[in-house]
Amino acid sequence: MHPDPAETNRRAYDDARVVALYDLDNPPGEDHAYFRRAAEESGARRIVDLGCGTGSLTVTLTGDDRAVVGIDPAEAMLRVARARPGGDRVEWRRGTAELIEPASADLVIMSGNVAMHLIGQDWQQEPTERTTAAGRLVESEATSTPDADGVVVHRWRTEYSDEGVVREGEEHLQFRSVEQVTEDLTAAGLAVDRVWSDWHGRPFDAAEHPLMIIEACPQGA
Repeated sequence: MHPDPAETNRRAYDDARVVALYDLDNPPGEDHAYFRRAAEESGARRIVDLGCGTGSLTVTLTGDDRAVVGIDPAEAMLRVARARPGGDRVEWRRGTAELIEPASADLVIMSGNVAMHLIGQDWQQEPTERTTAAGRLVESEATSTPDADGVVVHRWRTEYSDEGVVREGEEHLQFRSVEQVTEDLTAAGLAVDRVWSDWHGRPFDAAEHPLMIIEACPQGA
């Protein structure tokens, strides 16, 4: 019996040591500015950040006239999010998209690699070494060949050599084409409005720009 991909991915991000390094590996950038701009230009007053992680983007979406909800399946991530400055202005929920109540949001955001965690040639990365506040790290990763649906198994191992501690695990990720994403959104009652290749509105080109930024709205809106 194969493990449930959603549960496997949740366990990976419930490791406190992994979470402690998350913000170092995923610092705020142009992506955060894009989502804040989208929130402002849309006039959204009820915002959901689905797969909010440690909440570094979520807390910056708050305002006096906004209700912001951050949803993530990993409790270790949410502990960091709640403790952030401004974390008390967000309603944090542990779970997945099922927690989004019908007609409860003007804007729903899935940033970073969240979409890859929604599951519907082999390469091996050589171990890397770096120094962090936790000491010396040796990291290695391996990802399987995508199956027919674009799903891969990503295995990771991190050795905290200064402490003699090793953490390892695996997660299932799905890489979808723009056509697959469009079909999934259509099935969910949404229509794709625009697809960009960067955070400044460059038209999508799969051959030249692998980044895929999709804006969608309710069908008929």
